[in-house]
Amino acid sequence: STMRKRKTTDSFPSSANLSEGKEKLRLKQEVGLISGVSLIAGTMIGSGIFMSPEWVLHHMGSPASSLLIWTACGLLAMFGALSYAELGTIIKESGGEYIYILRIFGSFPAFLFAYTSVILVRPAGLAAVCLSFAEYAVAPFYPGCSSPQVVVKCTAAACILILTIINCLNVRLATSIMNIFTAAKLLALLVIVVGGLVLLAKGQTQSFQNAFQNTSASIGTIGVAFYQGLWSFDGWNNLNYVTEELKKPEVTLPRAVMIAIPLVTCLYLLVNVSYLAAMTPSELLSSGAVAVTWGDKVLGSWAWLISLSVALSTFGSSNGTFFSGGRVCYIAAREGHMPDILSMAHVRCLTPSPALLFTSAMSLIMIISGNFTSIVNFFSFMAWLFYGMTISGLLYLKIKKRELPRSYKVPIIIPVIVLMAAVYLVLAPIIDQPQIEILYVVLFIFSGVILYFPVVRFKCHPHFLQRVTLHLQLFLEVAPTTRDAN
Repeated sequence: STMRKRKTTDSFPSSANLSEGKEKLRLKQEVGLISGVSLIAGTMIGSGIFMSPEWVLHHMGSPASSLLIWTACGLLAMFGALSYAELGTIIKESGGEYIYILRIFGSFPAFLFAYTSVILVRPAGLAAVCLSFAEYAVAPFYPGCSSPQVVVKCTAAACILILTIINCLNVRLATSIMNIFTAAKLLALLVIVVGGLVLLAKGQTQSFQNAFQNTSASIGTIGVAFYQGLWSFDGWNNLNYVTEELKKPEVTLPRAVMIAIPLVTCLYLLVNVSYLAAMTPSELLSSGAVAVTWGDKVLGSWAWLISLSVALSTFGSSNGTFFSGGRVCYIAAREGHMPDILSMAHVRCLTPSPALLFTSAMSLIMIISGNFTSIVNFFSFMAWLFYGMTISGLLYLKIKKRELPRSYKVPIIIPVIVLMAAVYLVLAPIIDQPQIEILYVVLFIFSGVILYFPVVRFKCHPHFLQRVTLHLQLFLEVAPTTRDAN
Protein backbone atom coordinates (compact mmCIF):
# COMPACT_ATOMS: atom_id res chain seq x y z
CA SER A 1 0.00 0.00 0.00
CA THR A 2 1.11 3.56 -0.53
CA MET A 3 0.20 4.77 2.94
CA ARG A 4 1.41 2.89 5.99
CA LYS A 5 -0.63 2.88 9.17
CA ARG A 6 1.79 3.30 11.99
CA LYS A 7 1.29 3.67 15.70
CA THR A 8 3.66 6.02 17.51
CA THR A 9 5.11 4.16 20.47
CA ASP A 10 6.38 5.72 23.64
CA SER A 11 8.39 2.64 24.62
CA PHE A 12 11.95 1.81 23.71
CA PRO A 13 12.51 0.48 20.19
CA SER A 14 12.17 -3.20 19.44
CA SER A 15 12.86 -5.13 16.25
CA ALA A 16 10.58 -4.19 13.39
CA ASN A 17 8.07 -6.91 12.51
CA LEU A 18 8.33 -7.51 8.81
CA SER A 19 6.22 -9.89 6.78
CA GLU A 20 8.10 -12.87 5.41
CA GLY A 21 9.65 -12.29 2.01
CA LYS A 22 9.24 -8.52 2.14
CA GLU A 23 12.35 -6.63 1.04
CA LYS A 24 13.89 -4.38 3.69
CA LEU A 25 14.71 -0.86 2.51
CA ARG A 26 17.05 0.93 4.89
CA LEU A 27 19.51 3.78 4.86
CA LYS A 28 23.07 2.54 4.40
CA GLN A 29 25.53 2.45 7.30
CA GLU A 30 28.15 4.55 5.52
CA VAL A 31 29.42 6.83 8.34
CA GLY A 32 32.64 5.58 9.95
CA LEU A 33 34.88 7.15 12.59
CA ILE A 34 36.64 9.60 10.23
CA SER A 35 33.34 10.69 8.67
CA GLY A 36 31.82 10.96 12.16
CA VAL A 37 34.63 13.25 13.34
CA SER A 38 34.25 15.25 10.10
CA LEU A 39 30.50 15.61 10.60
CA ILE A 40 30.94 16.98 14.14
CA ALA A 41 34.00 19.16 13.51
CA GLY A 42 32.89 20.16 10.01
CA THR A 43 29.51 21.39 11.23
CA MET A 44 30.91 23.13 14.31
CA ILE A 45 33.59 25.04 12.37
CA GLY A 46 31.42 27.36 10.29
CA SER A 47 31.45 31.13 10.19
CA GLY A 48 31.31 31.47 14.01
CA ILE A 49 35.02 31.35 14.82
CA PHE A 50 35.68 33.92 12.09
CA MET A 51 32.97 36.31 13.37
CA SER A 52 32.06 35.65 17.04
CA PRO A 53 35.34 36.48 18.88
CA GLU A 54 34.74 40.24 18.74
CA TRP A 55 31.26 39.81 20.26
CA VAL A 56 32.48 37.56 23.08
CA LEU A 57 35.20 40.14 23.83
CA HIS A 58 32.63 42.97 23.56
CA HIS A 59 30.39 41.41 26.22
CA MET A 60 33.16 40.18 28.54
CA GLY A 61 35.34 43.31 28.32
CA SER A 62 38.79 41.70 28.61
CA PRO A 63 40.92 39.22 26.61
CA ALA A 64 41.47 36.77 29.48
CA SER A 65 37.78 36.55 30.43
CA SER A 66 36.82 36.04 26.76
CA LEU A 67 39.30 33.12 26.54
CA LEU A 68 37.71 31.67 29.70
CA ILE A 69 34.29 31.88 28.01
CA TRP A 70 35.62 30.03 24.95
CA THR A 71 37.09 27.34 27.21
CA ALA A 72 33.81 27.01 29.15
CA CYS A 73 31.83 26.76 25.89
CA GLY A 74 34.12 23.94 24.74
CA LEU A 75 33.71 22.09 28.06
CA LEU A 76 29.92 22.53 27.95
CA ALA A 77 29.78 21.22 24.36
CA MET A 78 31.98 18.27 25.39
CA PHE A 79 29.83 17.46 28.43
CA GLY A 80 26.67 17.72 26.33
CA ALA A 81 28.09 15.48 23.59
CA LEU A 82 29.28 12.85 26.11
CA SER A 83 25.79 12.81 27.66
CA TYR A 84 24.25 12.40 24.21
CA ALA A 85 26.73 9.59 23.47
CA GLU A 86 25.25 7.55 26.33
CA LEU A 87 21.74 8.26 25.04
CA GLY A 88 22.87 7.12 21.59
CA THR A 89 24.06 3.78 22.97
CA ILE A 90 20.75 3.22 24.82
CA ILE A 91 18.40 4.35 22.03
CA LYS A 92 20.18 3.33 18.81
CA GLU A 93 17.97 5.29 16.47
CA SER A 94 18.57 8.36 14.35
CA GLY A 95 16.81 11.62 15.14
CA GLY A 96 18.80 13.13 18.02
CA GLU A 97 16.71 15.05 20.57
CA TYR A 98 13.49 14.13 18.77
CA ILE A 99 13.84 10.38 19.16
CA TYR A 100 15.14 10.66 22.75
CA ILE A 101 12.24 12.91 23.81
CA LEU A 102 9.80 10.56 22.04
CA ARG A 103 11.07 7.38 23.71
CA ILE A 104 11.43 8.94 27.19
CA PHE A 105 8.66 11.55 27.51
CA GLY A 106 6.17 10.47 24.87
CA SER A 107 4.52 11.63 21.68
CA PHE A 108 3.29 15.15 22.51
CA PRO A 109 6.60 16.86 23.54
CA ALA A 110 8.39 14.98 20.72
CA PHE A 111 5.90 16.35 18.20
CA LEU A 112 6.43 19.91 19.49
CA PHE A 113 10.18 19.48 19.04
CA ALA A 114 9.79 18.02 15.53
CA TYR A 115 7.31 20.72 14.52
CA THR A 116 9.60 23.51 15.75
CA SER A 117 12.80 21.97 14.40
CA VAL A 118 11.55 20.89 10.96
CA ILE A 119 9.49 24.01 10.19
CA LEU A 120 11.71 26.69 11.73
CA VAL A 121 14.97 25.94 13.54
CA ARG A 122 16.82 23.69 11.08
CA PRO A 123 15.79 25.50 7.86
CA ALA A 124 16.51 28.90 9.47
CA GLY A 125 19.93 27.75 10.66
CA LEU A 126 20.74 26.33 7.22
CA ALA A 127 19.55 29.51 5.50
CA ALA A 128 21.68 31.67 7.83
CA VAL A 129 24.84 29.62 7.21
CA CYS A 130 24.26 29.63 3.43
CA LEU A 131 23.78 33.40 3.48
CA SER A 132 27.10 33.71 5.35
CA PHE A 133 28.71 31.58 2.66
CA ALA A 134 27.17 33.75 -0.06
CA GLU A 135 28.41 36.99 1.56
CA TYR A 136 32.03 35.78 1.51
CA ALA A 137 31.74 34.05 -1.89
CA VAL A 138 30.53 37.16 -3.76
CA ALA A 139 32.55 39.76 -1.79
CA PRO A 140 35.64 39.56 -4.11
CA PHE A 141 33.44 40.55 -7.06
CA TYR A 142 32.33 43.78 -5.34
CA PRO A 143 35.52 45.30 -3.88
CA GLY A 144 35.07 48.43 -1.83
CA CYS A 145 31.28 48.20 -1.55
CA SER A 146 28.61 45.95 -0.07
CA SER A 147 27.32 43.12 -2.25
CA PRO A 148 23.79 43.47 -3.74
CA GLN A 149 21.26 41.49 -1.67
CA VAL A 150 19.77 39.92 -4.80
CA VAL A 151 23.16 38.43 -5.73
CA VAL A 152 23.78 37.23 -2.16
CA LYS A 153 20.36 35.56 -1.93
CA CYS A 154 20.69 33.93 -5.36
CA THR A 155 24.13 32.55 -4.40
CA ALA A 156 22.75 31.23 -1.09
CA ALA A 157 19.84 29.59 -2.92
CA ALA A 158 22.27 28.01 -5.40
CA CYS A 159 24.29 26.68 -2.44
CA ILE A 160 21.18 25.02 -0.98
CA LEU A 161 20.24 23.48 -4.35
CA ILE A 162 23.76 22.07 -4.82
CA LEU A 163 23.68 20.60 -1.30
CA THR A 164 20.27 19.08 -2.03
CA ILE A 165 21.54 17.33 -5.17
CA ILE A 166 24.67 16.04 -3.41
CA ASN A 167 22.81 14.69 -0.37
CA CYS A 168 19.99 13.14 -2.42
CA LEU A 169 22.39 11.34 -4.76
CA ASN A 170 24.65 9.49 -2.36
CA VAL A 171 25.43 9.38 1.37
CA ARG A 172 29.05 8.47 0.63
CA LEU A 173 29.40 11.47 -1.70
CA ALA A 174 28.00 13.80 1.00
CA THR A 175 30.35 12.39 3.67
CA SER A 176 33.33 12.58 1.28
CA ILE A 177 32.62 16.27 0.67
CA MET A 178 32.35 16.75 4.44
CA ASN A 179 35.76 15.11 4.92
CA ILE A 180 37.39 17.26 2.21
CA PHE A 181 35.94 20.55 3.45
CA THR A 182 36.73 19.70 7.08
CA ALA A 183 40.37 19.10 6.13
CA ALA A 184 40.40 22.44 4.22
CA LYS A 185 38.96 24.46 7.11
CA LEU A 186 41.29 22.79 9.65
CA LEU A 187 44.19 23.79 7.39
CA ALA A 188 42.90 27.39 7.30
CA LEU A 189 42.65 27.49 11.11
CA LEU A 190 46.16 26.04 11.39
CA VAL A 191 47.46 28.90 9.19
CA ILE A 192 45.93 31.40 11.66
CA VAL A 193 47.31 29.45 14.64
CA VAL A 194 50.85 29.27 13.21
CA GLY A 195 50.70 32.97 12.28
CA GLY A 196 49.72 33.79 15.87
CA LEU A 197 52.53 31.67 17.34
CA VAL A 198 55.05 33.48 15.10
CA LEU A 199 53.72 36.86 16.30
CA LEU A 200 53.97 35.74 19.95
CA ALA A 201 57.52 34.52 19.36
CA LYS A 202 58.35 38.02 18.02
CA GLY A 203 57.09 39.50 21.30
CA GLN A 204 53.65 40.82 20.32
CA THR A 205 52.06 40.13 23.70
CA GLN A 206 50.64 43.56 24.54
CA SER A 207 47.04 42.28 24.50
CA PHE A 208 47.85 39.83 27.30
CA GLN A 209 49.23 42.42 29.73
CA ASN A 210 46.66 43.19 32.48
CA ALA A 211 44.47 40.69 30.61
CA PHE A 212 41.59 40.76 33.14
CA GLN A 213 41.26 44.55 33.18
CA ASN A 214 37.69 45.83 32.44
CA THR A 215 36.15 42.38 32.88
CA SER A 216 32.33 42.41 33.06
CA ALA A 217 30.82 40.21 35.77
CA SER A 218 27.11 40.77 35.03
CA ILE A 219 25.04 37.57 34.88
CA GLY A 220 23.18 38.80 31.81
CA THR A 221 26.29 39.78 29.82
CA ILE A 222 28.00 36.47 30.67
CA GLY A 223 24.91 34.65 29.37
CA VAL A 224 24.93 36.63 26.11
CA ALA A 225 28.68 35.99 25.72
CA PHE A 226 27.98 32.27 26.18
CA TYR A 227 25.34 32.46 23.43
CA GLN A 228 27.89 34.00 21.05
CA GLY A 229 30.52 31.40 21.89
CA LEU A 230 28.12 28.46 21.82
CA TRP A 231 26.92 29.50 18.36
CA SER A 232 30.46 28.64 17.17
CA PHE A 233 30.22 25.23 18.89
CA ASP A 234 26.77 24.44 17.52
CA GLY A 235 26.83 21.02 15.85
CA TRP A 236 28.31 19.05 18.76
CA ASN A 237 25.18 16.84 18.77
CA ASN A 238 24.91 16.26 15.00
CA LEU A 239 26.20 12.67 15.00
CA ASN A 240 23.18 11.61 17.13
CA TYR A 241 20.91 12.56 14.23
CA VAL A 242 22.41 9.83 12.02
CA THR A 243 22.94 7.00 14.56
CA GLU A 244 21.36 4.37 12.25
CA GLU A 245 23.85 5.27 9.51
CA LEU A 246 26.91 4.80 11.77
CA LYS A 247 29.17 1.80 11.50
CA LYS A 248 29.24 0.27 15.02
CA PRO A 249 27.45 3.23 16.67
CA GLU A 250 28.21 2.02 20.21
CA VAL A 251 31.94 2.52 19.47
CA THR A 252 31.96 5.22 16.78
CA LEU A 253 29.69 7.70 18.58
CA PRO A 254 31.70 8.16 21.82
CA ARG A 255 35.07 8.01 20.02
CA ALA A 256 34.10 10.61 17.41
CA VAL A 257 32.90 12.96 20.16
CA MET A 258 36.09 12.50 22.20
CA ILE A 259 38.25 13.31 19.16
CA ALA A 260 36.29 16.10 17.44
CA ILE A 261 35.24 18.42 20.27
CA PRO A 262 38.60 18.71 22.13
CA LEU A 263 40.24 19.25 18.72
CA VAL A 264 37.84 22.08 17.85
CA THR A 265 38.09 23.62 21.34
CA CYS A 266 41.91 23.73 21.24
CA LEU A 267 41.85 25.23 17.74
CA TYR A 268 39.31 27.87 18.79
CA LEU A 269 41.43 28.91 21.79
CA LEU A 270 44.63 29.10 19.71
CA VAL A 271 42.84 31.07 16.96
CA ASN A 272 41.58 33.57 19.56
CA VAL A 273 45.11 33.93 20.95
CA SER A 274 46.32 34.54 17.38
CA TYR A 275 43.70 37.26 16.85
CA LEU A 276 44.76 38.96 20.07
CA ALA A 277 48.44 38.69 19.14
CA ALA A 278 47.81 40.44 15.80
CA MET A 279 45.37 43.07 17.12
CA THR A 280 44.82 45.07 20.27
CA PRO A 281 41.42 44.51 21.96
CA SER A 282 40.17 47.87 20.61
CA GLU A 283 41.21 46.93 17.05
CA LEU A 284 39.50 43.56 17.41
CA LEU A 285 36.29 45.20 18.64
CA SER A 286 36.22 47.64 15.72
CA SER A 287 36.71 44.89 13.15
CA GLY A 288 33.66 43.90 11.11
CA ALA A 289 35.17 40.49 10.28
CA VAL A 290 37.97 39.47 12.63
CA ALA A 291 39.56 36.86 10.38
CA VAL A 292 39.69 39.21 7.39
CA THR A 293 41.32 41.95 9.51
CA TRP A 294 43.83 39.37 10.80
CA GLY A 295 44.59 38.36 7.20
CA ASP A 296 45.18 41.98 6.17
CA LYS A 297 47.61 42.50 9.07
CA VAL A 298 49.52 39.21 8.90
CA LEU A 299 49.25 37.78 5.37
CA GLY A 300 49.37 41.03 3.38
CA SER A 301 48.81 40.28 -0.32
CA TRP A 302 47.74 36.72 0.57
CA ALA A 303 44.83 37.96 2.69
CA TRP A 304 42.36 36.70 0.06
CA LEU A 305 43.11 33.19 1.34
CA ILE A 306 41.18 33.99 4.52
CA SER A 307 38.04 35.06 2.62
CA LEU A 308 38.29 31.87 0.55
CA SER A 309 38.76 29.81 3.73
CA VAL A 310 35.67 31.33 5.37
CA ALA A 311 33.61 30.60 2.23
CA LEU A 312 34.84 26.97 2.19
CA SER A 313 34.25 26.68 5.92
CA THR A 314 30.66 27.90 5.77
CA PHE A 315 29.89 25.67 2.75
CA GLY A 316 31.21 22.62 4.61
CA SER A 317 29.26 23.59 7.73
CA SER A 318 26.04 24.03 5.73
CA ASN A 319 26.57 20.56 4.21
CA GLY A 320 26.82 19.03 7.69
CA THR A 321 23.74 20.97 8.87
CA PHE A 322 21.77 19.84 5.81
CA PHE A 323 22.94 16.21 6.15
CA SER A 324 21.76 15.92 9.76
CA GLY A 325 18.77 18.29 9.55
CA GLY A 326 17.03 16.23 6.87
CA ARG A 327 17.22 13.18 9.16
CA VAL A 328 15.06 14.86 11.84
CA CYS A 329 12.30 15.37 9.28
CA TYR A 330 12.72 11.77 8.03
CA ILE A 331 12.60 10.17 11.50
CA ALA A 332 9.64 12.32 12.64
CA ALA A 333 7.70 11.22 9.55
CA ARG A 334 8.60 7.58 10.19
CA GLU A 335 7.08 7.91 13.67
CA GLY A 336 3.85 9.41 12.30
CA HIS A 337 4.51 13.04 13.27
CA MET A 338 4.99 14.30 9.69
CA PRO A 339 3.42 13.39 6.32
CA ASP A 340 4.14 9.78 5.36
CA ILE A 341 5.98 10.67 2.15
CA LEU A 342 8.78 12.30 4.18
CA SER A 343 9.63 8.95 5.82
CA MET A 344 10.51 7.27 2.52
CA ALA A 345 13.88 6.71 0.84
CA HIS A 346 14.97 6.62 -2.78
CA VAL A 347 14.84 3.03 -4.04
CA ARG A 348 18.29 3.18 -5.71
CA CYS A 349 20.25 5.91 -3.90
CA LEU A 350 18.98 4.84 -0.43
CA THR A 351 18.85 8.46 0.78
CA PRO A 352 15.89 10.16 2.54
CA SER A 353 15.35 12.38 -0.52
CA PRO A 354 11.76 13.57 0.25
CA ALA A 355 12.84 14.82 3.72
CA LEU A 356 15.91 16.51 2.21
CA LEU A 357 13.80 18.16 -0.50
CA PHE A 358 11.34 19.44 2.13
CA THR A 359 14.16 20.88 4.27
CA SER A 360 15.62 22.49 1.15
CA ALA A 361 12.26 24.04 0.20
CA MET A 362 11.75 25.51 3.70
CA SER A 363 15.27 26.98 3.67
CA LEU A 364 14.71 28.53 0.24
CA ILE A 365 11.47 30.16 1.46
CA MET A 366 13.36 31.71 4.39
CA ILE A 367 16.13 33.01 2.11
CA ILE A 368 13.61 34.55 -0.32
CA SER A 369 11.44 36.15 2.38
CA GLY A 370 14.39 37.33 4.47
CA ASN A 371 12.14 37.69 7.53
CA PHE A 372 13.82 35.05 9.67
CA THR A 373 16.69 37.05 11.19
CA SER A 374 14.93 37.90 14.45
CA ILE A 375 13.96 34.25 14.94
CA VAL A 376 17.49 32.99 14.19
CA ASN A 377 18.78 35.36 16.90
CA PHE A 378 16.83 33.28 19.41
CA PHE A 379 18.08 29.97 18.03
CA SER A 380 20.17 29.36 21.18
CA PHE A 381 17.15 29.96 23.42
CA MET A 382 15.09 27.32 21.59
CA ALA A 383 18.00 24.90 21.23
CA TRP A 384 18.95 24.93 24.92
CA LEU A 385 15.30 24.57 25.93
CA PHE A 386 15.20 21.20 24.14
CA TYR A 387 18.78 20.29 25.12
CA GLY A 388 17.73 20.69 28.75
CA MET A 389 14.68 18.47 28.24
CA THR A 390 16.82 15.79 26.57
CA ILE A 391 19.47 15.84 29.31
CA SER A 392 16.77 15.58 31.99
CA GLY A 393 15.59 12.46 30.12
CA LEU A 394 19.08 10.97 30.41
CA LEU A 395 19.10 11.66 34.16
CA TYR A 396 15.73 9.90 34.43
CA LEU A 397 17.14 6.83 32.62
CA LYS A 398 20.27 6.81 34.80
CA ILE A 399 18.21 6.90 38.00
CA LYS A 400 15.06 4.93 37.12
CA LYS A 401 16.19 2.64 34.26
CA ARG A 402 19.61 1.44 35.34
CA GLU A 403 18.91 -2.03 33.97
CA LEU A 404 18.85 -0.81 30.35
CA PRO A 405 21.89 -2.13 28.41
CA ARG A 406 24.41 0.53 27.42
CA SER A 407 27.97 0.17 26.12
CA TYR A 408 29.03 3.60 27.39
CA LYS A 409 28.23 5.42 30.64
CA VAL A 410 28.92 9.04 31.47
CA PRO A 411 29.40 10.07 35.15
CA ILE A 412 26.10 11.50 36.44
CA ILE A 413 27.73 14.80 37.45
CA ILE A 414 28.31 15.64 33.76
CA PRO A 415 24.63 15.67 32.65
CA VAL A 416 23.77 17.50 35.91
CA ILE A 417 26.22 20.28 34.95
CA VAL A 418 24.79 20.44 31.41
CA LEU A 419 21.22 20.62 32.76
CA MET A 420 22.16 23.47 35.13
CA ALA A 421 23.82 25.31 32.23
CA ALA A 422 20.75 24.78 30.03
CA VAL A 423 18.43 26.19 32.72
CA TYR A 424 20.75 29.19 33.12
CA LEU A 425 20.98 29.83 29.35
CA VAL A 426 17.18 29.65 28.97
CA LEU A 427 16.31 31.81 31.98
CA ALA A 428 19.19 34.36 31.98
CA PRO A 429 18.04 36.40 28.95
CA ILE A 430 14.40 36.30 30.14
CA ILE A 431 15.27 37.57 33.63
CA ASP A 432 18.02 40.03 32.67
CA GLN A 433 16.63 41.48 29.42
CA PRO A 434 13.08 40.26 28.74
CA GLN A 435 12.12 40.73 25.09
CA ILE A 436 8.82 40.24 23.31
CA GLU A 437 10.48 38.05 20.65
CA ILE A 438 11.05 35.30 23.24
CA LEU A 439 7.28 35.24 23.85
CA TYR A 440 6.74 34.86 20.09
CA VAL A 441 9.14 31.91 20.03
CA VAL A 442 7.32 30.18 22.91
CA LEU A 443 3.94 30.83 21.26
CA PHE A 444 5.25 29.31 18.01
CA ILE A 445 6.38 26.15 19.85
CA PHE A 446 2.97 25.69 21.50
CA SER A 447 1.08 26.49 18.30
CA GLY A 448 1.93 22.89 17.44
CA VAL A 449 -0.91 21.89 19.80
CA ILE A 450 -3.39 22.99 17.12
CA LEU A 451 -1.99 20.36 14.75
CA TYR A 452 -1.09 17.61 17.22
CA PHE A 453 -4.50 16.58 18.51
CA PRO A 454 -6.49 16.41 15.25
CA VAL A 455 -3.69 15.13 12.99
CA VAL A 456 -1.51 12.93 15.24
CA ARG A 457 -3.63 11.97 18.25
CA PHE A 458 -6.99 11.45 16.48
CA LYS A 459 -5.47 10.76 13.03
CA CYS A 460 -7.87 12.97 11.04
CA HIS A 461 -6.17 12.68 7.63
CA PRO A 462 -7.87 14.06 4.50
CA HIS A 463 -8.57 11.29 1.98
CA PHE A 464 -6.87 13.10 -0.90
CA LEU A 465 -3.51 12.73 0.91
CA GLN A 466 -3.40 9.03 -0.05
CA ARG A 467 -3.61 9.90 -3.76
CA VAL A 468 -1.04 12.71 -3.37
CA THR A 469 1.33 10.32 -1.59
CA LEU A 470 0.93 7.74 -4.38
CA HIS A 471 1.80 10.24 -7.11
CA LEU A 472 4.74 11.64 -5.13
CA GLN A 473 6.07 8.10 -4.57
CA LEU A 474 5.99 7.40 -8.30
CA PHE A 475 7.47 10.78 -9.23
CA LEU A 476 10.29 10.71 -6.64
CA GLU A 477 10.91 6.93 -6.94
CA VAL A 478 10.75 6.40 -3.17
CA ALA A 479 9.45 3.62 -0.93
CA PRO A 480 8.79 3.07 2.80
CA THR A 481 11.79 2.15 4.95
CA THR A 482 12.21 -0.08 7.96
CA ARG A 483 13.87 0.82 11.24
CA ASP A 484 17.32 -0.64 11.66
CA ALA A 485 16.97 -2.87 14.72
CA ASN A 486 20.33 -2.65 16.47
